[in-house]
Amino acid sequence: MGVTPASDIDRETLQHPLTADVHSWADPVTEQERLAFWDQAASLLDWETPWHTTHRWTDPDPRTRRGPDIRWFDGGTLNAAVNCVDRHVAAGRGDVVALHFEGEPGDRQDVTYAQLQDKVNQAANALTALGVGRGDRVVIYLPVLVETVVITLACARIGAVHSLVFGGFSAEALRFRVEDTGAALLVTTDGQFRRGQAVPVKENADAAVEGLSVAEGGSLRHVLVIRRTGSEIPWTAEDLAGDGLGRDVWWHETVETASAEHTAQAFDAEQDLFIMYTSGTTGKPKGLVHTTGGYLTGALFTYLRLFAHPDPARRGDDVHWCTADLAWVTAHTYEIYGPLAAGATQVIYEGTPNTPHPGRHFEIIQRHGVTTYYTAPTLVRSLMGWFPDGVPDHYDLSSLRLLGTVGEAVNPEAWTWLRSQLGRATRDDHGAPAIPMVDTWWQSESGSTVLTPRPEDTGLKPGCVTRAMPGVAVDVVDDAGAPVPAEAQGSIVLTHTGPSMARTVWGDPERYYTSYWQKYADQGWFLAGDGAKRDADGDLWILGRIDDVINISGHRLSTIEIESALVSHPDVVEAGVCPVPDATTGHAAVAFTVLTAAARERLNGALTAGDSEAEARLLAELRSHVGSVIGPVAKPRTVIPVPEVPKTRSGKIMRRLLTQLHEDDTLGDTTSLQNEHCVPQIAQICRERVG
Repeated sequence: MGVTPASDIDRETLQHPLTADVHSWADPVTEQERLAFWDQAASLLDWETPWHTTHRWTDPDPRTRRGPDIRWFDGGTLNAAVNCVDRHVAAGRGDVVALHFEGEPGDRQDVTYAQLQDKVNQAANALTALGVGRGDRVVIYLPVLVETVVITLACARIGAVHSLVFGGFSAEALRFRVEDTGAALLVTTDGQFRRGQAVPVKENADAAVEGLSVAEGGSLRHVLVIRRTGSEIPWTAEDLAGDGLGRDVWWHETVETASAEHTAQAFDAEQDLFIMYTSGTTGKPKGLVHTTGGYLTGALFTYLRLFAHPDPARRGDDVHWCTADLAWVTAHTYEIYGPLAAGATQVIYEGTPNTPHPGRHFEIIQRHGVTTYYTAPTLVRSLMGWFPDGVPDHYDLSSLRLLGTVGEAVNPEAWTWLRSQLGRATRDDHGAPAIPMVDTWWQSESGSTVLTPRPEDTGLKPGCVTRAMPGVAVDVVDDAGAPVPAEAQGSIVLTHTGPSMARTVWGDPERYYTSYWQKYADQGWFLAGDGAKRDADGDLWILGRIDDVINISGHRLSTIEIESALVSHPDVVEAGVCPVPDATTGHAAVAFTVLTAAARERLNGALTAGDSEAEARLLAELRSHVGSVIGPVAKPRTVIPVPEVPKTRSGKIMRRLLTQLHEDDTLGDTTSLQNEHCVPQIAQICRERVG
C-alpha cells in the first residue's frame, strides 16, 4: 500500500486557472515530484476542505481478483458544479459566454456563466423535488443541447451520479444502461434533429424503461422530458413513484419554474461523479466509474496545458470547440468539465457535420472565431471526401491557432489535410503549414489525455502521439513485461496512472481486474489494450488494438498501417481492415473500403457503358497500392467496397465486428455503434461477395 501525505505546497498563493501558467510547470521526474505536481494541479480547483493525503494506492490482488484501490486527495471536499460555474461568477466573470450553442436547424443561443449558474441551480432544485439525491443515478439520453450540460452539472451539484447515453442509441442499449445503473431518473427529449429531420426519441425511452418503475419493482421514479422538436409523443401521467407526480414530467414545467437559488454541498474527493460505458463487440458494455476530485484535476490541467492559450493574458480570446457528442468521454473532459472548470468559452453543436451542407463546421468556426478545434480522424476523412479540392477560400478559418485529434490514431493523409486546410492561415517562414497539432491518445479508463505532442513542439510527425503528459508514465512491453526495442510492436501499459483514472467497473469489480490489471498485476501496471511502438527517436506511435494485429506468415502487421495505405489512394475515403483465417498464412487481411463519390460515379458510369470489369481493376489497384506503400506481405487478400465502416461513438472502427461479418459469425454487441444501420448492409455485401 502506498500512502503519500499532501506536500507543503502553499495552496493560497496559487493562481486561478485563467491566469495559471501551467505551460511553465516542469515535468516531474521522481515519484515525490510527480505527487507534488498533482498537488499543484489540484490546487487550481476550489476546495471546501483541503486534502491531507495526496495519494493512496493498494496493489491489484490476484487472490481476490480485484484491481487496485486508487484514491486521490483524501480528506478533501469540493463540488464539481461550483468549480465549473459558481466560482467564475463570484470572480466577476458572470457576463462571459460559457456556451455558444448551435442547433442543427439553425437556432442559436449564447449562455453566460451567470445564466448557466441560474439554469444549473434550477435543475438541481428540480432534481431534488423529483426525489433524486446524493448517490442516485441519473441516465441522460439527450443530443448536444444546453440542457444536456445543465442537467449534467446539476447532478454533480447535488451529488447524483450521471451517465450520459448517445441520443441515437437504440432502446435496447438505453435499457441496459438504465437497468445496470439502477437509475432513479431518465432525462430525454420529445425528439431530436438529425440530418435535417425531427427524429422521435420518446418512444425509444418508453420502450427502454418499460417495467422499470418503482411501482413495478424497479428503481426508476420519473422520466424528465425536454420539448425540443414539438413532436407528438406518448405520455405516462400515472403516479408510479408515489410522490403525487406523473411518471413523465416536462422540463419546462419542472425545471424552468424552479428556484434559481441553491446552496451547493461539498462532497468527498472520491465521491462518484459519473459512469461511462465503453462499447465492444463481445460482452456487455463496461460501466467505468469516475470520481470527483481526481477526475476534475486531470480534466482541468490537461485542458489548460493542451488547449488554453499559453499566454494567460490572452485566454479571454479563446473559443474552444470539441466536436464530440456529449455522451462520449472526450466531451465529458474537454467539452464539459475541463473547459468549464477553466472558465473558458466554447461551442457546442447539436447536429451532423454535413447538415444542411458539408461546410457547416467551417461556418461555425468563422461565426464564433473558434481558436481550438478538437475532432476525430473519422470526421477529418469525411471532410476530405466532401472537399476533395480542399476547403473553399470563402470560409475564414484564420481564428484557428491549434488543431487536435482524438479517438484513434490519425492516418498521415488525414493529419496533413487537416493541418494544411483548416490551419492554412498559420504558416512558417517557408510558407509551409505550421499550426500546432495535438494528436492525443487516451481512453475512457484514463479520463484525460495520456500521450500527445505539446502545442509548442516543432518537427511534428503526422500521426505520432510522441510522449506522455506530465504526471503519468507509460511503457511499451512484451507479454513478459520487458520493454521492447525500438520499432518493435508491444503493448502499451500505464506504469503510473493519473488522478483522473477510473476507479472500478460499476457493479463488477472483478471485470475491472480481469480487463485491465490481471496481466501485469505483479508490476501494478494498467493494460490499455492498444499496441504501440517507439521509433528511433523514442517517440511513441499507437498501432491500434492489440487484437487488431494481423499475423500473416509470421509478419505482425498493424491494421491501422494498412488502412492508412489504402486511404492514401485518391479513390478511398476510409477503410477498415480486419484479420480473417487463412489456411496458408494463418491470417489474411480483408479491407472494407469506402470509395469517394467520384470513384463511385466513375464505376457506375463504366458499368452503364458495359465495362463490367472496372470495379475489379480498381480493387486490384488498391491491393497493389498497399503492396507498394508497405510491402507485398501487407496486400489485403480481398478488398470489399462498402457504404460505411462500423464505428463507435468515439470514431473507433470496430474491426472485430468486420471479422465476424466476413466470417458470418454470431455478432457481439452492436447497440453502441454510431452507425448501427450499416451492419446489415455489410452483412448482405459479404454474403454476396464472400458466400
